[in-house]
Amino acid sequence: MLNIVLFGPPGAGKGTQSQKLITKYNLVHLSTGDLLRAQIAQGTELGLTAKKLMDEGLLVPDAVVIGMIGSALETNPQAGGFIFDGFPRTVAQAESLDQLMASHNTHIGCMIALEVQEEELVKRLLERGKTSNRPDDQDETKIRRRVTVYNTETAQVAGYYAAQKKFHALNGIGPIDDIFGQICGLIDLHQAAKPETPAEATKEVKA
Repeated sequence: MLNIVLFGPPGAGKGTQSQKLITKYNLVHLSTGDLLRAQIAQGTELGLTAKKLMDEGLLVPDAVVIGMIGSALETNPQAGGFIFDGFPRTVAQAESLDQLMASHNTHIGCMIALEVQEEELVKRLLERGKTSNRPDDQDETKIRRRVTVYNTETAQVAGYYAAQKKFHALNGIGPIDDIFGQICGLIDLHQAAKPETPAEATKEVKA
C-alpha cells in the first residue's frame, strides 16, 4: 500500500498535485480540510466547532482529526493507498498517524513538502478566495496567521520524517507538470526501496 504525506503551507499547491497523484497511483485522497468542511455542510456539532476555528485560521484538536482519518481508513479497506493532504501538522499528529497506520498494518511511505515564499502564498490565497467563498482565503491577516502557524509548528514535522529518511522538499513554484514529475520521481524511488513492514518503516525513530 502506498501512503504519501503531501506537505506545504496553505496555497502551496497541495490540492492540485494531490488530484494528479490520485489519478496516477489510484490513491484515496484524505484532506482534513475537506473532511471538516463535509462536517460543516452537514451541520454537525463537530462541523460547527470546526467552522469557528477554521474561520479564525486556527487548527482543529488532534483527537478529532485522527478520529476522522481512522474512520476514513476503515471505510476504504480496498484502497491501494492514501494521500494525506494538510495532515499531519504537528509532531504529535505525525506520531499518532504512525500508530494509526500501524494498526492497519501499513505505514507512511514518504513525505514531500512543497516550498513557496509567503508573498506568493498570500497572492495565491487571495485569488482563490474570490471563488472559494472561504473567509480564511479572503482576509490577508488570517492568511498570514495561517502561514505563521505552519512555519512555527507544522514545519517541525519535517524533522520527524527526515529521521525516518522519508522527507523531501521541492520548489512549489513552476509549471504544475514539472513539479508533478519531480514528485512522482521521489515516490517511485521510495516504492522501489520500501520497507517490508510498518515496524521497519519507523525503526529509525524508535532507535
